[in-house]
Amino acid sequence: MGRGIAIVFAYAGHPVTLIDFKERPAEEFAALAEEARGEILETLLLLKDLGLFEGSGAAERIAGRVTVLPKSAAGEALGEVDLVFEGFPEVLELKREALREASRLCSPETIIASTTSTILVDDLSPAVEEPARFLNAHWLNPAFIVPLVELSPGKATSDAVTQRLVALLEQIGKVPVLCASTPGYIVPRIQGIAMNEAARLVEQGVASVEDVEKAVKYGFGFRFSVLGLLEFIDWGGGDILYHTSRYLSGALNDERYASPPIIERNMATGRIGLKTEAGFLDYRAMDVAKYREERLAAFIDRLRHLELAKPPVL
Repeated sequence: MGRGIAIVFAYAGHPVTLIDFKERPAEEFAALAEEARGEILETLLLLKDLGLFEGSGAAERIAGRVTVLPKSAAGEALGEVDLVFEGFPEVLELKREALREASRLCSPETIIASTTSTILVDDLSPAVEEPARFLNAHWLNPAFIVPLVELSPGKATSDAVTQRLVALLEQIGKVPVLCASTPGYIVPRIQGIAMNEAARLVEQGVASVEDVEKAVKYGFGFRFSVLGLLEFIDWGGGDILYHTSRYLSGALNDERYASPPIIERNMATGRIGLKTEAGFLDYRAMDVAKYREERLAAFIDRLRHLELAKPPVL
């Protein structure tokens, strides 16, 4: 993940320092540094081959913005940076010790973010000097492709620090979102349910692996590459989800298919989406006809990308 994040910032023109924060013999560090630089350049050359950018020597110039340093050089390097991402393994004490040591070496104004995918920000922040400048920043692999970064500020995190990181991420072409300090952030909670349900469909003999994959790519994924999940509830109607959930939870005798209370509240107040001009989104000031047209155009673009946009039989 650290190498992927380094590519993102170097690609956007920033100098980046990768610090090997583990004490190791010089020869071992040299081999690790060579491996890291090689992986970064190889990734950039692949992105160039895939058409993401052009230019003779461009990949080499981007890779040249990344410096790899041993722990012995960490003090000087960390004292000069504006932003630090911690990328230690998902072991609480390892991360705490790394953050404790790194935060002492940084300027008090330096933003420090953990890339943890599992540990809550407030379980880590006590280890950080000046915890107001600390928060979690969850990147999705591969970091150099996926636009989203989920930011989870802690109780002590300064709003100004959060907004500084939001602005910086937007500047380099990422899409930051904010979420409360809770296990699973946003995407892992949603995708965890979806992935387990896909596996359960196969286990129960509902469909083959091949057909589940087709259903996801050409149905589930197809729609949600254009519409957000909550937007899709409004598009189809919150009442449809309400009744479908009641049927599924009863027919399958499983409460995991039941709707959360917000769906029932929306039903009771008539906030069921486009049909009532209010749902999770507010459509009252929107040109709904134009909105529908734009979304349908996006669906057609997806069909063309999949080479499934066939002409009519006349």
